[in-house]
Amino acid sequence: MSAPLPSDPATDPSFHDMLDTRPSLTMDARDGLVFEGVPLHVIAAAVGTPCWITGAETLRRRAKALRAAFEARNLPISMHFAMKSQDHQATLAILRQCGYGVDIVSGGEMQRALHAGIQPSKIVFSGVGKSDAELRAAVEHDIAQVNVESVEELYRLDDIARACGRVARAALRVNPDVDADTHDKISTGRAGDKFGIEHRRAVALYSEAASLKNVRLVGLAVHLGSQMLTAGPFREGYTRLADMVREIRAAGHTVEAVDCGGGLGIRYRDEIAPSPDMLAGVIAETLGDLGVRLSIEPGRWLSAPTGILLSRVIETKAGNPDFVVLDAAMNDLARPSLYESWHGIMPVAPNGLTSPTKLWDIVGPVCESSDIFARDRALPADTKRGDLIALLDTGAYGFVMSSTYNSRPLAAQVLIDNGKWDIIRQPQSVAELIAVETVPEWLTAAGNDHG
Repeated sequence: MSAPLPSDPATDPSFHDMLDTRPSLTMDARDGLVFEGVPLHVIAAAVGTPCWITGAETLRRRAKALRAAFEARNLPISMHFAMKSQDHQATLAILRQCGYGVDIVSGGEMQRALHAGIQPSKIVFSGVGKSDAELRAAVEHDIAQVNVESVEELYRLDDIARACGRVARAALRVNPDVDADTHDKISTGRAGDKFGIEHRRAVALYSEAASLKNVRLVGLAVHLGSQMLTAGPFREGYTRLADMVREIRAAGHTVEAVDCGGGLGIRYRDEIAPSPDMLAGVIAETLGDLGVRLSIEPGRWLSAPTGILLSRVIETKAGNPDFVVLDAAMNDLARPSLYESWHGIMPVAPNGLTSPTKLWDIVGPVCESSDIFARDRALPADTKRGDLIALLDTGAYGFVMSSTYNSRPLAAQVLIDNGKWDIIRQPQSVAELIAVETVPEWLTAAGNDHG
């Protein structure tokens, strides 16, 4: 489960602990907090705050480490980045260069992936509510695989492929009824979750699908949940999937591929995060002897540690509790208000590690009581207006979930790469928000003012 918003000063990691477990982050005696060789105060001065920062080398390092875990077991596997976690063109370009494809969940993500140079043969389409237009685009682009989420979608895909004069490759996404032991809102493989086909129904459906003329089933897919920290749920889910493969083959059908989904968790607070070796070991143990093409869909594990949300203190407010009000808010980073998630929060100033601390409630300026990043969190006791604050591990489900609530424009995005940096998305302006709005002519016509 995700940690609740209230912190426990006795068990929360210290600033030094957070630095020790994040190799891309250092504290310089002169420049303060430094990410991948670039002082954060330099970016704040040039770009303003709030601002999203992505570390390219962190992403490359993690992409290589994940692949190496499977290579060490001589287990060939395709990597499809779950781009719902971070969909910027720069991120997709880096991962394409690392040999990754993508897992998409919308037609918009398909267009983004294709624009980034991802080959259709490296695109897998998941998602419980694919529209006819989205399925048609998948068929026309001849993507690698559509992970079908229901009986109805399977037959709808067949109809659409027939109309296009094509044969679509698909896998049945199975709901194995396995509790991923994670936050309720990011569990996807239990019987009551909206995702996938009930596993007992999927075996029979695989046989039924053999009669379809315009869909070729290549195998099975599963996604158990997100931020999973132990081997048990992975092993249980993949074992159930392996049993299904054997049962389908015993009925005389071909299973060529198994998509293992994603879900590998990271350390946000004090979790004991699993290594890629754990996931590779479980997949090898449960699915490695089936002679199928294997694939995974990592998202958070790759992208979360690459991101920082840089913010500035608008005001401190004395009371019970004492508040630090940031210029970042829940419209920027929704995870704490949505999932009660815990993010490391650090001062950027060089004396931040040695200053006496006190407990603060750290909040944003949005007009909602849920606009809270942390309760009872340690920051320097002398934190004041204008100080820079870094929210850590925001590279997954950060910017992609941002909104413009309260007419707050989308913040800028910056990419750091080997000590250099550049703006990869300009900050949005309020004028740009208003520019896409129109007022019907009858409201602006003379004489329509009913004062």
